[in-house]
Amino acid sequence: MTKAEREEKLRERLNAMLAHERALWGSGRSFIAGVDEVGRGPLAGPVVAAAVVLPQDFDVLGVDDSKKLSPGKRAQLAETIKAKALAWSLGWVWPDRIDEVNILNATKEAMAQAVAGLSVKPDHALIDGNFTVRGIDLPQTAIIKGDANSTSIAAASILAKVARDAYMEEQAAVYPGYAFESNKGYGTKAHYEGLRALGPCPIHRRSFLSGLL
Repeated sequence: MTKAEREEKLRERLNAMLAHERALWGSGRSFIAGVDEVGRGPLAGPVVAAAVVLPQDFDVLGVDDSKKLSPGKRAQLAETIKAKALAWSLGWVWPDRIDEVNILNATKEAMAQAVAGLSVKPDHALIDGNFTVRGIDLPQTAIIKGDANSTSIAAASILAKVARDAYMEEQAAVYPGYAFESNKGYGTKAHYEGLRALGPCPIHRRSFLSGLL
């Protein structure tokens, strides 16, 4: 496939993923927030959500579900998204709060924080998942696999993933022995070995460790 053909495929993908946004823009809503989270499954670290409001002429190719992208590509796209977005914001909910309210409620809290932190008030929110968020006081649409079907949600997934991964890499130096630099808090063999040898550290989610230690 030639470079021109690859670019054309990416442009077709972008156009398809902007369908939800275009429908809302066409109905008179100017500011659409895509909202997504990362970190629901790890044994350690926060759950992080991002909210992103893109301009109607957004034309960055390659924005997609963050899980489909290499770390280098995610980092590159994150900087471009931040530069071109009308507004973006992150929400962080920490392990003690996750243990207190459960991961689903913590996820919704992180999403509400992210939307509340936007410098532009959205007219509508596109939420990744099969739920809406009571703490977001504006019209919402839940989109299952939204990070693969909405450019705004995909952009949010990239910002959240890059931010959380960077945090977990920093924590690897603070709490060595769990391989946070590679597993980002997920339950890998090296992580389980660290838990058995060292016990949990302050950023572990105690509610996720039942039966593991």
